[in-house]
Amino acid sequence: MRFRIEQRFGLPLETVEDTLCDPAFIEHMAALPKLGQPRLLAHKVDGDRVDQQVRYAFVGDLSSAVRRVVDPAKLTWIEDSSTDRSTHRATFKILPDHYAGLLRCSGTFALTARPDGTSRIAEGDMVVSVPLVGSKVERAIVSGLEEHAREEASLVETWAAEPRD
Repeated sequence: MRFRIEQRFGLPLETVEDTLCDPAFIEHMAALPKLGQPRLLAHKVDGDRVDQQVRYAFVGDLSSAVRRVVDPAKLTWIEDSSTDRSTHRATFKILPDHYAGLLRCSGTFALTARPDGTSRIAEGDMVVSVPLVGSKVERAIVSGLEEHAREEASLVETWAAEPRD
C-alpha cells in the first residue's frame, strides 16, 4: 500500500527539523498515546547528516481479530532514519523486532517551508503479508500513522515553545 501523510507546523523549518533531530525530543515522545516509551538506540551526526534508530512499542488497543494473529507484546519495531539537513529530506525504514516476514515499510520525509510555517510530507510503501487480511491491516496501520502524525505535530509545537537549557 502506498501512503502519503502531511503534517503542518506553525513553526519555521529549522525549528521543526531541530526538534525532530533532538534526542531529548525522542524521549519526550512518550507523551504520545499508543507508543509506549520510545527509546533512542543510535544517534549519529556527521555534518548535515543525522542517522537515528528509535525503538517503539505499540501499547494501544487491538481488535480481537488482530490479537488472534499477533501478540500485542511483540508489536515493537525500530525506525531507522537518515536525515540530510541540507535538503531537509529523510529516508526511513521500519524494522520489526518480531513478525519481520509479515511487515515491510519504508519511505521518505520531506520538510518544506511555507508562508505559515512548515509542512512535512511522509510518503512510503507498506506491505503486510498476511493472507486475506493483509490489506485491511495495512489500512489500519496507515490510519494509526495518520493519527500519530497529528499528535506529533502538536507535540513538536509544544516542545519548541518550551525554554531549553
